[in-house]
Amino acid sequence: RDLLTESGSVFVQIGDENVHRVRALMDEVFGEENFVSLITFVKTANTSSIFLPNVADFILWYARSKTTLKYRTLWREKLAGDVGGTSYREISRISQLKNSIFEKSRFATLADLASQSGTSAVESPVYFEGQSYTRRTGSWKTNSDGFRRLAACGRMAVTGRTLMYVRFIDDFPVFTYTNNWTDTQASFASDKRYVVETIPKVIQRCILMTTDPGDIVLDPTCGSGTTAYVAEQWGRRWITIDTSRVALALARARIMGARYPYYILADSREGQRKEAEISRTAPAQSSTYRDIRQGFVYQRVPHITLRAIANNTEIDTIWQAYERDLAPLRQKLSAASGQTRTWEEWEIPRQRPQDWPTDTEPLHTAFWQQRRRRQQEIDAAIAAKADYEYLYDKPYEDRKTVRVAGPFTVESISPHRVLDVDENGEFIDREAKTKDGYRNDFARVILENLLTAGVQQAHKEDRIHFAGIRPWPGDLICAESRLESGERAAIFIGPEFGTVSRPDLVQAAREAAENDFELLITCAFNYDAHTTEFEKLGRLPVLKARMNADLHMADSLMNTGKGNLFVIFGEPDIDILNTEDGQIQVRVKGVDVFHPNSDEIRSHGPEGIACWFIDSDYNEESFFVRHAYFLGANDPYKALKTTLKAEINAGAWATLHSDISRPFDRPASGRIAVKVINHLGDEVMKVFRV
Repeated sequence: RDLLTESGSVFVQIGDENVHRVRALMDEVFGEENFVSLITFVKTANTSSIFLPNVADFILWYARSKTTLKYRTLWREKLAGDVGGTSYREISRISQLKNSIFEKSRFATLADLASQSGTSAVESPVYFEGQSYTRRTGSWKTNSDGFRRLAACGRMAVTGRTLMYVRFIDDFPVFTYTNNWTDTQASFASDKRYVVETIPKVIQRCILMTTDPGDIVLDPTCGSGTTAYVAEQWGRRWITIDTSRVALALARARIMGARYPYYILADSREGQRKEAEISRTAPAQSSTYRDIRQGFVYQRVPHITLRAIANNTEIDTIWQAYERDLAPLRQKLSAASGQTRTWEEWEIPRQRPQDWPTDTEPLHTAFWQQRRRRQQEIDAAIAAKADYEYLYDKPYEDRKTVRVAGPFTVESISPHRVLDVDENGEFIDREAKTKDGYRNDFARVILENLLTAGVQQAHKEDRIHFAGIRPWPGDLICAESRLESGERAAIFIGPEFGTVSRPDLVQAAREAAENDFELLITCAFNYDAHTTEFEKLGRLPVLKARMNADLHMADSLMNTGKGNLFVIFGEPDIDILNTEDGQIQVRVKGVDVFHPNSDEIRSHGPEGIACWFIDSDYNEESFFVRHAYFLGANDPYKALKTTLKAEINAGAWATLHSDISRPFDRPASGRIAVKVINHLGDEVMKVFRV
């Protein structure tokens, strides 16, 4: 609750069996007065059940403060004959409008001009097309001027003895969503990336209803990253959390590999031009900063009401201007038809009767042409004065631009160990030695996998195999082994939950040297950045193997020895170059890998590197990618074009496809960090003082 701003919202998706229990909990946390809505959404077409199939889930919507809640109305399109438009029919099927000026295929409905309550705005009766009409109850919805304008623009009709208002479906072609979402049905379960993946449309609707571009969206249950994906698409900042590395890997790949539409920013030159085009005004000349918090340029729909038409004085001006031509035409047409009086407008039929004299044809045609022009001008005047509603889910898109994910980081903390307790509430000592000599089950499982899988080096053909592994009663050294080449190696295993630091390596290396080992192999899930500065102690080489996170599930992992569970990437071979103007450049020459079989260090060129990054002002805490370069094999330029489905600027690509960086200033911290990643996805980082 404390993470929310005063205008913030929280959404909780639940099944029907938990609605009451979870709502009671949410009432306790947020307060009963801050409950906003219980939303029902359809999640599947059908499901097998011996009773009523359950095809819907629920969303509980709460606010930090309901009085200050941010809410953006989302609209659905009205469809004639469907929800929101059930009363609309084609004009050709509405007998009261058979002689109207409007297109017969246009959809309209009739609404009573008498209100059920209130005070009359005009005395009865009201005259329309030569007849008088009185209200039955309540009051009229407009005054005498309003009735005149409604009649002038063809917005009145008669049903029996009741005056009706003609409302077109495009006067307000949308209607608001309720808390019953029936259009969110998922297609097939096979479309899911994750077992509990939420339908993107549901999350999109929640985000668009309650946030603006630039706002922060938090999802503490990442899963496959649907919330982050939707937030990224709609220009929201996002934070997502999960305890599963599988979920985070899926989410990261999904976000980085996606192509997003590029919405036109309101705070941009193209946004100013688009806004001017929509509003038919001159483009704004104010400075632009491309601030996403100013939002996008949204599509909008008119909201034409009876009140807006009745109060539009421009209708009177247009009517009077055309009456100078239409009145003489009526007189001539009446005379040519043999009438003793001049016809009124409503008496002249839309289609000229066959029994009329032939000389009435040009007069009839001219009359209706003038009426059409008048109606077009009146309709334009009504539209110009009408209110409108923004469609927050339909911003204008620049289809010439492809957008990919903005910068984001994947951060982690060392998982906390869960302590078991016995029946007396005492902590169980998991560190006690077991009967097979290992200090704990974790070390035993790691060593069993190490013996089977070996240690993979930079190339697939370079793998260290062990002739045997047995426990060693040391402080940090937990086992000794014989390599197939004969060397006697000490094995140090880092913590199950935590990071190995440089002092840990120094202490383990000293222990190995004191016991006459020829090689130290360390195995850890994570290494501190400064461990890259430690490669050997005296003549004792230190090989740092990074353990695959799959080993956290080692109890259920099938031990086949085929996976890269232990990987040594090696040390990047890097030069720091000084430029003439005092800046520096970084050149990556390859990776140096120690081969224990031959007891030598072999250098491999940049072809073994997929990509490399520079933090040009390393703060010793977090690595920020400030420079990115891609070497790679198999034509990465072609792969990038295929992924983006667009042509890439060759000059821009050339600055990224390089083994030497662009020049940059010396950092204030005095340190830079270089991270290198090979084609297997393994990475190593090295810190330099400059």
